[in-house]
Amino acid sequence: MRRLMPLFVAGGAMIASMPAAAQLAPVAPAPQPVAGTVLDVSAEGAVTRVPDIAIVRAGVVSQAATAAAAAEDNAGRMAAVVAALRRAGIAARDIQTAQLSLEPRYQYGENQPPVITGYQASNSVQIRFRHIARAGTVVDTLVREGANQIDGPTLTLDAPETALDEARTDAIRVARARAELYARAAGLRVARIVAIAESGSGLPPMPVPEMRMMARSEAASADTPIVPGEQRLTVTVQVRFELQ
Repeated sequence: MRRLMPLFVAGGAMIASMPAAAQLAPVAPAPQPVAGTVLDVSAEGAVTRVPDIAIVRAGVVSQAATAAAAAEDNAGRMAAVVAALRRAGIAARDIQTAQLSLEPRYQYGENQPPVITGYQASNSVQIRFRHIARAGTVVDTLVREGANQIDGPTLTLDAPETALDEARTDAIRVARARAELYARAAGLRVARIVAIAESGSGLPPMPVPEMRMMARSEAASADTPIVPGEQRLTVTVQVRFELQ
């Protein structure tokens, strides 16, 4: 068996031979100790944006005496709804099946078991409107084509990260200003930032206007308005400062 020879270095230290990869493994630097006063600050940064996406769910509910009849009617009417979306210029990637169901309808009598009186078929799609101003007109077209259930809209941003990065920058600015205030009040100065943590960010849980239409009259002539308004995006950070 081949013996590993010890390796002598200056000062008399002895290091056993080891693979080169192990000798070159980087060592994480130890965190610098905090010598001064520690201050933890929580701060929120915010920006506002106009939503550029409207998400609406449109569907068809069909009822018939048999399951096959309900499903057939529903499929035909839903095909007309999807075709109307395509004619309106909605891209295939922005149309997604959201819900599909077929279930019996019951009649309940006193002290009697429920009796099936028919069947109900439902099918709905989720639609992303990239031109909010056109969303109301398209929704009205879908109703005329047979959609009898509309839910929404949810108003949001297609690419929120740029706006959130601005909010992050604002949060650090607010945290720094608050730390400077505390430092001056305590007769100290801000030496450095020790740590930063983000505790929450993203689009807010939006209390959006809820539009729910069931079998709207075809005689209606005015377009359904969808107004984007404005959204506030926030980011919350915790920043630890060293004061001296």
